[in-house]
Amino acid sequence: MIQFSSFKLDNGLQVIVHEDDSTPLVALNILYKVGAKDESPEKTGFAHLFEHLMFSGSANIPNFDDPIQMAGGENNAFTNNDITNFYDILPSENLETAFWLESDRMLSLNFNEKALEIQKKVVVEEFKETCLNQPYGDVWHHLSDMAFKVHPYRWPTIGKVPQHVENATMDDVKHFYFKYYRPNNAILVVAGNVTEARVRQLAEKWFGEIPAGEDYQRTIAPEPPQKKLEKRINSAPVPMDAIYLAFHVPERTSRDFYVVDLLSDVLSNGKSSRLYKRLFKEKELFAHIDAYVTGSVDPGLLIIEGRPAEGISLEEAKQAIWNELELLKKEGIGQQELQKWKNKVESTLAFSELSILNKAINLAYFEMLGDADIINKEIGWYQAITTEDIHRLANSILTEENCSELCYKAQAVS
Repeated sequence: MIQFSSFKLDNGLQVIVHEDDSTPLVALNILYKVGAKDESPEKTGFAHLFEHLMFSGSANIPNFDDPIQMAGGENNAFTNNDITNFYDILPSENLETAFWLESDRMLSLNFNEKALEIQKKVVVEEFKETCLNQPYGDVWHHLSDMAFKVHPYRWPTIGKVPQHVENATMDDVKHFYFKYYRPNNAILVVAGNVTEARVRQLAEKWFGEIPAGEDYQRTIAPEPPQKKLEKRINSAPVPMDAIYLAFHVPERTSRDFYVVDLLSDVLSNGKSSRLYKRLFKEKELFAHIDAYVTGSVDPGLLIIEGRPAEGISLEEAKQAIWNELELLKKEGIGQQELQKWKNKVESTLAFSELSILNKAINLAYFEMLGDADIINKEIGWYQAITTEDIHRLANSILTEENCSELCYKAQAVS
């Protein structure tokens, strides 16, 4: 059981504290409730751009790396469709350094044309390197566009096209910052060798005077149910053919999400999983095969991806996957097989909770979902899953009409 306490500042900043005196370190995590789904369809990639801009200095701090390193720590960040997350890890006696750094960039980011142009170029180069010049690099541009027609998950976190970031103006950037990067749109978690009293004192000192922004309520249209199989073939200079099957799944707060997550393990998580064991190891139809869920807050996707072995056609490989899915839907799984995957999930979650950083990130994320105590409930929810649950979700989700099928066809080298 992970113990924690929480309180809220007058400006709306939610603060959570997890005390752990078994470590000399402390992790400070700030989750901002803004991701790619909060962007305009004509101005995508902004949340990712801001992940970079937030390291470009603020009113009193020219750069963030030097102070945190001098304090014996490190920091980093990540962005996805739903959130932007910043974290610092450092010795507990230097915790105030992290409070100083994070509060200053929440209070007053350093807006100047030079910094903006530098980070725009960095993000555009990252787009070109990872999406345009890398084999299968545009996979999420295709899958997102195929699977989502209404919801803003229809573009990836890095953005639709690099021009959206290239054309970002200073006014665009300031508007985005003052709308989303406010204390009342953030969750601060401190985990490690601290006390609630110390965190409360530092939070009031460094964050208490930052003005709240306007309350932001998301109004995102839900994605309507998919009614037919979406198919796309992308002829590209890739090393081998590839297949991606994307199935719509329930939202992160649904209990059925945990069933689908376990279902993805049954399909492909390790050498004893069904697709790996039968299609990769026994039949040697694939050079690579995997299955996973996106884990997005709103209804997301279960992805099955595979690269056929040499001499195996896309059609043959694709049919082999569907045969396995139909077998699972028809016969279900046994109690022993299900318990094996439950135990594996439980050990993975227990191992991850040894890290104060993981605990800080997870507490912030679950608080954003509505209940930080989900961190203590998840294992029980996984263990409560029945073979009937797996059978029910497999039959409702793993269908052609609920699927977007993307194939990469390797171009012949002339």
